[in-house]
Amino acid sequence: MRSAPASRIAGWDVGGAHLKLALLNAGGEIVGVGQAACPLWKGLDYLHDAVAELTADLDLRGCRHALTMTGELVDCFSGREQGVAAIVDAMCRHYGAENIDVFAGLRGFVPAGRVSSADCMDIASANWLASVMLAAKQIPDALFVDIGSTTTDIVLIERSQPRIQGFTDYQRLVSGELVYTGVVRTPVMAVAQQAEFNGRQMGLMAELFATMADVYRLTGDLNAVHDQSETADGAEKTALASARRLSRLTGYEFDAADWPLWLAFAAYLKHSQQQKLGEACRKILNSAKQPQGCVLLGAGVGRFLIKQLAADWGLVYRDFTELLPSAVDDAEIDAGDCAPAAAVAHLRHVMNPNPL
Repeated sequence: MRSAPASRIAGWDVGGAHLKLALLNAGGEIVGVGQAACPLWKGLDYLHDAVAELTADLDLRGCRHALTMTGELVDCFSGREQGVAAIVDAMCRHYGAENIDVFAGLRGFVPAGRVSSADCMDIASANWLASVMLAAKQIPDALFVDIGSTTTDIVLIERSQPRIQGFTDYQRLVSGELVYTGVVRTPVMAVAQQAEFNGRQMGLMAELFATMADVYRLTGDLNAVHDQSETADGAEKTALASARRLSRLTGYEFDAADWPLWLAFAAYLKHSQQQKLGEACRKILNSAKQPQGCVLLGAGVGRFLIKQLAADWGLVYRDFTELLPSAVDDAEIDAGDCAPAAAVAHLRHVMNPNPL
């Protein structure tokens, strides 16, 4: 009897601030990647809107869907169990429970129609694990670092095995494998309370006047297609508006004529965040038996910071996009930007390339 033809796989990563999609063809090649703003804390309607936005030009009939998430703890949910159930239910409304498999970490996938409360802790915030499991199959010794808009995941891989110290958010914050800092949504006041500004060391105002997106707009590191979150004051995302927001942290009266001052301030704040991430990476890397033999594997919209660290430390840098075959050239958003979505799609494809 002939086996059923291989299906396309749509990988979904439902975050608290963004929805990410990676589409694989029947041969396992990336044929599309997308990211949409999804402020899930405002309600599930934003998730439905984001799904519609990402799929407006796609025909997903006949697709299998692989789902992972981090959005189960946003403010509109009372806890992880409710959040997981609500997100799974929302995606089932679009594609049917019979077509969706939910990533449950080391357990693999659970059919959406069979997800129970006992599965929630394995499903909750497991998207990083999908990326690490894929990476470990291809790079035997690496420090995997995914810097996103809000958080950073740091996991050591040795001899093709993830050396995971914690699985829950709590455990990972304790181990240092989860660092709550990113290149878009993180408030500047969470990165630096002191700064060198205008030739002096000074304290900064602990107010949500600016985010790290303002910093990276001025340094030129932030790709406009990754810049999907609201600004701190609701104003535009120009370099000038970003400099004005950053100035409020200092109490120094803003003047566009002081442009070199604002550029220097942004460079200082970039260095501060990179230094914090470098310390976090070094802590995990130092637990390796041969730290200098590890590759720095970068993922996420902020992976430009890891590429620079690799150069500074004399280590080989590899990009997550190298791990997956792609039929798409010069895409604005790639598999490295949406690593968990791409990884969960690939893992589903490899586990069962010929689903019935």
